[in-house]
Amino acid sequence: MTDTPTAVITGAGRGIGRAVALLLSRNGYRVVLTARNVDELTATADECPGAAHIVPGDLTEATTVDRLFDEAADVFSPPSVLVLNAGAASSAPLPAITDEDWAHQLDLNLTAPFRCLRRAVPAMRKAGHGRVVAIASMASKQGEPYIAAYTAAKHGLLGLVRAAAAELANTGVTVNAVCPGYVDTPMTDRSVANIADRTGMSLEKARGILAAKQPIGRLIDVEEVADAVMLCVGTGAITGQGINVDGGTVQS
Repeated sequence: MTDTPTAVITGAGRGIGRAVALLLSRNGYRVVLTARNVDELTATADECPGAAHIVPGDLTEATTVDRLFDEAADVFSPPSVLVLNAGAASSAPLPAITDEDWAHQLDLNLTAPFRCLRRAVPAMRKAGHGRVVAIASMASKQGEPYIAAYTAAKHGLLGLVRAAAAELANTGVTVNAVCPGYVDTPMTDRSVANIADRTGMSLEKARGILAAKQPIGRLIDVEEVADAVMLCVGTGAITGQGINVDGGTVQS
């Protein structure tokens, strides 16, 4: 048996998830990585300096969540850290949001994190220690046009974090959210492309519009989000929080 702790990171194939996985690995965690894209997961695992195990799958399928936690326990140990990063955004005016679009946003951004949290909590409570960090969004705290489904799901995710933190406060398990603004990731690249397609402006100008939404005048780096995750992992005195990493967009 080893005392080396285990961390599960969802959406670990690229962007924020990859940055978090690498940082946790550098800090001595064995990491279990999940996402849909096997090649991206393999690339992340190969970059990790420590032990890494991949579990490809779609987290909107309940069986994937069970397989993820079963394999984590079998290969390493039940996770003491869970980073809920998997998610995706969609953009459409309210009348154009279909039932399918709405359901997908809730399934991926809210129900899948809930299922992962539900699986992780019993072992963490038994151990008397655990850290759960959800990658939420500034959309968890304020509304913007054309992202109603995403905003509703991310508001729900922050509510889940707060309720879970209150329930687990005296168990040694903390639950927090990190709420980034616009981050330099493939998801933001898709948002930039959507803006360019709708407006006819150049990709460069569309990217500049998103960067300008933040007072620091630039997109957030994935490493800056990962640093905030590690802050939550490193202390038991922070719980129930939605930590803004948004360049000063929302002051709270």
